[in-house]
Amino acid sequence: MKDRKSTVLRVLQYIRKYRMFVIFSLLLAAVTVGLTLYVPILVGDAVDLLLGVGKVDFEQIFKIMFEIGIVMLVTALAQWVMNTCNNHIAYHVVKDIREDAFANLERLSFIFLDGHSYGDIVSRIVADVDTFADGLLMGFTQLFTGVLTIAGTLIFMLVTNVPIALVVVCITPLSFFVAKFIAGKTFHMFKEQSQTRGEQTALIDEAIGNQKLVKMFSQEEKLTQKFTEINGRLEECSLKAIFFSSITNPATRFVNSLVYAGVGIFGALVAIKGGISVGRLSCFLSYANQYTKPFNEISGVITELQNALVCASRIFELIDETPQVPDDEKARVLRQAKGEVSLDQVYFSYLPEQKLIQNFNLAVKPGQRIAIVGPTGCGKTTVINLLMRFYDVNSGQINVDGTDIRKITRGSLRTGYGMVLQETWLKSGTIRENICMGRPDASEEEMIQASKAAHAHSFIKRLPKGYDTVIGEDGGSLSQGQKQLLCIARVMLCLPPMLILDEATSSIDTRTEQKIQKAFATMMEGRTSFIVAHRLSTIREADVILVMKDGNIIEQGSHESLLAKNGFYTELYKSQFSG
Repeated sequence: MKDRKSTVLRVLQYIRKYRMFVIFSLLLAAVTVGLTLYVPILVGDAVDLLLGVGKVDFEQIFKIMFEIGIVMLVTALAQWVMNTCNNHIAYHVVKDIREDAFANLERLSFIFLDGHSYGDIVSRIVADVDTFADGLLMGFTQLFTGVLTIAGTLIFMLVTNVPIALVVVCITPLSFFVAKFIAGKTFHMFKEQSQTRGEQTALIDEAIGNQKLVKMFSQEEKLTQKFTEINGRLEECSLKAIFFSSITNPATRFVNSLVYAGVGIFGALVAIKGGISVGRLSCFLSYANQYTKPFNEISGVITELQNALVCASRIFELIDETPQVPDDEKARVLRQAKGEVSLDQVYFSYLPEQKLIQNFNLAVKPGQRIAIVGPTGCGKTTVINLLMRFYDVNSGQINVDGTDIRKITRGSLRTGYGMVLQETWLKSGTIRENICMGRPDASEEEMIQASKAAHAHSFIKRLPKGYDTVIGEDGGSLSQGQKQLLCIARVMLCLPPMLILDEATSSIDTRTEQKIQKAFATMMEGRTSFIVAHRLSTIREADVILVMKDGNIIEQGSHESLLAKNGFYTELYKSQFSG
């Protein structure tokens, strides 16, 4: 209940920005309801003019019919403008919420993104927001008019005949009890439905994104079974939610029928005694029908609002998620970095109970080439993540040019690095846009030169539109090697003062790799470089080789000095070149 209340308050905060439209919509709703309720009075007057043989006043009846036509025309116009206002409010609120959710998603730390499935996040921003929009729009469209119709008809009925109006008032509270009971049941069911739908979206997203992997290991049947299990749970909770919500309309209609029957019977008895005219009774019956009709609509709106509030709460959870630690107000902007890097007593672990980097110390002089080697899981890529400040250290500090990187703006720090990873980073767009991502202002000649240095120019020219060829997300149909060449070309175009090469040529053929290694050697001259490698033949020329194991540096030195020690590095080297 508390969560529901806080969610409603948050929604109202977003609506406050459009309060003028809300006020205008309320005024138009009042006009629409007032004119709609005025029509039965005119109809009742016309009925009274029809009673009695030879006493039909056609002239007056035609005047009333003309007046009814004018009233209906004005009502239709007011209703159209009101719906336009409601659409403006609903979809602008949804736009603001979606923008806030995506903006916070961009600020969230990698810890959050690594701990949540992408499909669930996508489901919140897309599906849940759409569901919330539908509920909010229905609320504005029907809730205002429904409440005003109930209040208006009640006033008209009390003015017309108090005893008959009391019959209506005594029976209608049943609708409130029915609606409240059903609303309480459906909220939790819709919440379960929304969560299960997010789980299903996550599975679909993962299955599509890793379709080659699924087919490679013949996991189609296992994945289908898992999907069927989640789909079954979604079916079950959806059926429960829809079943209870579908009870609302027939239950309230039953109450409405009781109200209508009560008015008809009691009103007829009053009319027989001369307490009310036939025209006024027909007017009363029309009011009784209009009075009870909004209860059906409101009960349906309440059901939709329950679903909308559940979706809104999931969106607000994403918006309220604690973002990464913001840049310090006095953070330095790193310009023209020299490339002096040091790690002092650094401790870091992804999970508190699982230790990884412990008491890591390293001093790198400008222009040095530092190679990092070691078995899988020893912390090589983690060191790269810490250097780029994708994660913050648990203790200790990392300095660049003598300044703690936590006192340097993230943007300028990352601009100082050029990264080529084993995992390629490409976006949907043209080849040109992907290469020039780090330098959008680069000239055509500079881009082509960088592509040639990366040995990517030849395959790009063979593409249908060359550099203007559009590729899909993560490179589309390009081979893994071609994608990696594009990432290398991107770095060669930027030429930042510090380089990070994490298995940068892992997907490239040996001949091309040898050519690129020469280009890398030229590029690394005078630039601080961190090279993560499994193939030790690629790091022989490094100034310093760090040998890591279980998060610690166990050996350090040049290629020759490490071989002379005949330690762990020698074992790694011999395992690759024992032949």
